[in-house]
Amino acid sequence: MKLLFTSALVTLATLFSCAQKQAKKHISKDMTTNTNNVTNAATDTATFGNGCFWCTEAIFQQLDGVISATSGYSGGHVDNPSYKQVCTGNTGHAEVLQIVYDPAKITYDELLEVFWQTHDPTTLNRQGNDVGTQYRSVIFYHNNEQKEKAEKYKAELDKSGAFNNPIVTEIAPFNKFYVAENYHQDYYNQNGAQPYCNIVIRPKVEKFQKVFKSKLKH
Repeated sequence: MKLLFTSALVTLATLFSCAQKQAKKHISKDMTTNTNNVTNAATDTATFGNGCFWCTEAIFQQLDGVISATSGYSGGHVDNPSYKQVCTGNTGHAEVLQIVYDPAKITYDELLEVFWQTHDPTTLNRQGNDVGTQYRSVIFYHNNEQKEKAEKYKAELDKSGAFNNPIVTEIAPFNKFYVAENYHQDYYNQNGAQPYCNIVIRPKVEKFQKVFKSKLKH
């Protein structure tokens, strides 16, 4: 397996990071705790942290079978954290994406495949220029089946030598999910002209679309 997205995207990418490019104008938060999300017998939920959620949302929301992809925070000890608090790295939270999907159209295994291939799981608390525990690689599993699949996939990738360095992805039980502020939702689609979107997110999305063309929404 070839690692698709390394930190050397473009020389200019070193000028941008997710935290540096937060919206200038104040927008009120719609902060709620989602432990169940909008799930029913026909849907399931996955929670992944693999860097800036602006990037991960732009990728997973394109997959056929994904009903919703919501940016937020999970894994920390502070209730209802703000983006500013999470960016300090002191809340314990990671920037994550809460994905509600239709398992009849896309499986958890396929979501894991996208997860592993669209970030670097070997860099501790870092994705490219975004540095801090909030950018850690993490899978928050919702049940034992998800835990077993994540651990098996991680072990097999390490054993195969798919990456030059050991995988440091954290695999932990899901507890609470806090929805991020409104301006973070659908960020790439709403702010495509922003430098971070053009320099960092767009190349990732374009590579993802080529590799996973058959899995995209039509």
